[in-house]
Amino acid sequence: YGVTPRIPGGFVKPEELIKFANVAEKYGGTLKITSGQRIAILGLQPEDVEKVWEELDMDPGVLSSYSVKNVEMCPASFCKRAKQNSLKLAMKLEKRFYGAGTPNRTKIAVAGCLNSCTSAYSKDIAVVADEGGYIVTVGGSAGFHPRLPDKIAENLNEDQAFNMVESIYDYYNEVANAGEKLGIFIDRIGIDEFKEGILKIFKEKANTLE
Repeated sequence: YGVTPRIPGGFVKPEELIKFANVAEKYGGTLKITSGQRIAILGLQPEDVEKVWEELDMDPGVLSSYSVKNVEMCPASFCKRAKQNSLKLAMKLEKRFYGAGTPNRTKIAVAGCLNSCTSAYSKDIAVVADEGGYIVTVGGSAGFHPRLPDKIAENLNEDQAFNMVESIYDYYNEVANAGEKLGIFIDRIGIDEFKEGILKIFKEKANTLE
């Protein structure tokens, strides 16, 4: 058995890391750095799982199979290659979408440059920074059915990028079938209809903010 707590962006304070190590040692677990920028404690006995959660005193990394799993992000402002300080936007998205319900599991990634160190283009929703602003893509997947993403917008500022992700999320929840992955949903209705739907919501959000 194992537990995987929520670690926003994969950033861990020293005292939190010490807690992980102490709890894992106490219950005979093994620490695993996951691909989703989290730390799992594996190899636990079933009767110890609840005790481990209580001692860690942390939220679970994934609330539901039908939710946003996490927002992966690169160091951005700590990296010389970053074109925008995307870390601020990424944390804002993480707070907004942690555990948010979706028709199927959904991953969001934010990268500070076109190197895309979070493998952003393999995620359902990606926000990638360039010199002109943010690029937003949708429908990427590296799972059972690999899929290249579709570009939705580019040269967005931070607020516009946030609102675009919200618009994508809203449209996906309103129109997609239960259990339908975002990329499969896009392929079913067509990218043109998908763009039309999210841009309508995006413009409505912009008008509301004016």
